[in-house]
Parts: sequence; C-alpha cells; structure tokens
Amino acid sequence: MQRGSDRLSVHRDEEMKHELQGMLRSGHSTRSEEWHDPEPSADDDPLVAGGPVTPEAGQVSVAELRTELARHLGRTSFPAGPEDLAGGLRSRHAPDGLVDAVRRLPHRARYRTAQELAEAVAGPLRDA
Repeated sequence: MQRGSDRLSVHRDEEMKHELQGMLRSGHSTRSEEWHDPEPSADDDPLVAGGPVTPEAGQVSVAELRTELARHLGRTSFPAGPEDLAGGLRSRHAPDGLVDAVRRLPHRARYRTAQELAEAVAGPLRDA
C-alpha cells in the first residue's frame, strides 16, 4: 500500500490521537509532572503568534521588514526591480500584504539588497 510521505503507520497515528485527546478537549496540559510541559515563551522571543510581518500589520520597523524580506527572497534575488521581487515573494509564499507593498514601489527602481528594499517599502509608511 502506497502511503506517500507519511512517516508513521496507521496504528501509530491512532495512538498519537489517543494521547492528545485529553489535552485537546480540556484546553490545557494533562501531564501529571510539570517538567513534561513545554516552557512558556520568554520576553525576548520573537512574536510568532502575531502572524507574518507585513507593512499593514501596524508599526513595523525597517529591521523587521528587512528580516521578513530576506527570509523569503535570499541573496540571489538581487539586484532586481519591484515586479521581479514581488514575483519572487509570491513564488515563495510570502504574505499578500508584503507582496502588494513591494509591487506598489516605482517600476523603474532597482534594489541591490534587502535593506534597500525594506527602506523603500517602509518609506511611505513613515511619511504617513
């Protein structure tokens, strides 16, 4: 029987569902020993629960924007214009808000680094 990319057997899948059933129903940990529970997030941990960093997400710093752009684009995407960069972001499943912000940049502009691109995207946000 072909199972594709599944790494576990059907029996192990059912066993794991049974193990998690109590926690899913109760909404909190069901372990008897506290040391089994995962640690809560620290004050300096990145905000993952807030969703992706996009210009529309509120007050976004150039550094956060640069990190998000570099995460999706990489070095080989540069130098390029906004249309090519937006296409690269789209193909790498970047958030729509980030793709749209890059697409709105002047069409004749060329960006050599993620820093230049982040400053160009954040520029209208700082002026507003």
